[in-house]
Amino acid sequence: MSELTELTELTELADTAETVALTVATETSFDWDTFVDRFWDRRPVLYRGVGDAPFAEAEVFETAVLGSRPPHPLAVPGNVQFLVERRQQTQPRDYPPELSDRSFDGYERRMADRLDRQRYALVVHRFHAFSHPLWARAQRFYAGLWERVGQPTHTAGSTLFHGSYEHSPVGVHQDRFATFMFCVRGTKRMRFWAERPWSDPVHTILDYQPYLASSFVAEVEPGDLLYWPARYYHVGESAGSAPATSVNVGIPRREHRPYYEIKDLFRGTEPVASAPLFTPDAGPEGQLAGALPTALADAVDAFAECLSEDRFADRATSLALRVRTAGGFWPTRPPVGLRPLDDDTPVRGCAPLLAAPGDGARRFAANGNVSSGTGGPETLTVLDRLNAGEAVRVGDLPVSQRAEVRRLLQELESFRAVTRTHTD
Repeated sequence: MSELTELTELTELADTAETVALTVATETSFDWDTFVDRFWDRRPVLYRGVGDAPFAEAEVFETAVLGSRPPHPLAVPGNVQFLVERRQQTQPRDYPPELSDRSFDGYERRMADRLDRQRYALVVHRFHAFSHPLWARAQRFYAGLWERVGQPTHTAGSTLFHGSYEHSPVGVHQDRFATFMFCVRGTKRMRFWAERPWSDPVHTILDYQPYLASSFVAEVEPGDLLYWPARYYHVGESAGSAPATSVNVGIPRREHRPYYEIKDLFRGTEPVASAPLFTPDAGPEGQLAGALPTALADAVDAFAECLSEDRFADRATSLALRVRTAGGFWPTRPPVGLRPLDDDTPVRGCAPLLAAPGDGARRFAANGNVSSGTGGPETLTVLDRLNAGEAVRVGDLPVSQRAEVRRLLQELESFRAVTRTHTD
């Protein structure tokens, strides 16, 4: 082969690779093997009409209502953003969806009247945590991906985007997630750049018209699934004036992993607020006191207690159990209240049950929730029976075991991990 011929072929290959990088592949049938082999961490792909997508419109609406409830009339929940045009709203007013809207149709009509046809955006983060059925379907759907690439050790994220907004509130940006967009309603347009299109030292831009020529787009319709790797810069756009709805699932693929895992580890840790957080004035010579302000000292003491060997091991084990049994989507719905359970009612498992490793009494978990205490050998034997598909009755056990096992079954029922079997 001559050098000229070889150079020509290399140039053609480079041109082909560049063309591939600037297009979205379109597929009509979805399976995880082909997806992982051809697209995972490689390039965007649009699947038309995915039949077993985990997000149905009616359930997405109900979850949007639950996930956007204000904690009180003057506060927007920490997981929610609402924008009118480009203005971030700091009070919920009557902007979130309500059950009285009955559907996205009703909500869109109310918003059109309420906002005098102005564009708006509703964004609900941690979306899967507000509906157990929706979470369960997402968990089942992504089990196929985890089998091939491994389950995230942190958690996948899920976010609802709804509205008629001009473009994503954050503008053009790059995520740490590989993203799956499920279009639920309307038509959505995603615009991509294979590389960062600007040179200024900023992470996002809102006005990106000068960079349109180097972008490429995909239009996503109800029932479609669009995937793009974490390295792509992107922005969501309205494909028209009508509102559209999608649920995005993000799989962590790059940067910040230790930060998020440590944040999960200490989630819910709250030092006693014994003093206001302030720094005392300097002394006569301009020297600050050698002691920390009381509030900071309390925080240091609280974390030191969490880092004691026993407490840290218990916290780390509980987190591992939560993440593992949540199937990649944590946090999940909190447990419901315990219900009385008599001796004669049979109970069967309806979710995998997992006990911590080791010997002796151990914690156990299901559906992203961890037991309040530890279980002894009798309890762990019952877990094995439930995992094997057996029905368990408290009255069939020795009297000495009944109190502990009854509590176990009640707690697992509150985790939505066992169900009562009707014998009639």
